[in-house]
Amino acid sequence: MQQSRKRIETHGTIALTSSIAVMIEFQHVFKSYGRGRNILADINFRVTAGEFIFVSGASGAGKSTLLKLIGGLEPASRGSIQVNGQRLDKLSAHARPYLRRAVGVILQDTHLLYDRSALQNVMLPLAVTGQSSGQASARARAALDKVGLAGKEDMNPIELSGGEQQRLAIARAIVNRPAILIADEPTANLDLDTARRIMNVFRDFNRVGVTTLIASHDQALMAQYATRTLRLEPGKFFDTGALA
Repeated sequence: MQQSRKRIETHGTIALTSSIAVMIEFQHVFKSYGRGRNILADINFRVTAGEFIFVSGASGAGKSTLLKLIGGLEPASRGSIQVNGQRLDKLSAHARPYLRRAVGVILQDTHLLYDRSALQNVMLPLAVTGQSSGQASARARAALDKVGLAGKEDMNPIELSGGEQQRLAIARAIVNRPAILIADEPTANLDLDTARRIMNVFRDFNRVGVTTLIASHDQALMAQYATRTLRLEPGKFFDTGALA
């Protein structure tokens, strides 16, 4: 990814600034539950537009928590988080739906609705925004086509395979055309071929500019796609390949 940079003088030192937009920024972020230990402690990083990032770490290291903070699903205990130009702790209730349109979230539990068809599951985020049923249906069909589920619009999610359910969750996450896409272990418990097909879906969205963060244990698979790693360990945080 090309960048336009310029040199500036800062207190006698040379610094680099980039014209690429900062999509996500954590500044001294802590997260704990109740009076328990910090799941995340003093986390600092930036993500610029169009990056493909791998979030790694053992179970319990805080990967899922990190993604939920980015998606605005949980608040930080301390520190500042900015996503798509919005500081989350200052975000009004009125503005939160706009954040959710900008960030597509795929959790380990896909939360698919089994009393609705695949098409209706994907249409749901559009219905919340007040789009007409015709517009919502057309966009949902296009999203299903992008993830390889064309022709399965009328099927119940329970009739789909595990890999197809994951792709259905991806279609629902991208139907609002988000600028940022985050996924928590999207290839867990899938065979290698299915995992690669799902990763290819993420790669295709990233290639058209969608900033992508994926938490996964599968380092060998992710090494084929991600160009930067955020690694979490108890009490430690490592950022590999960050821009200067």
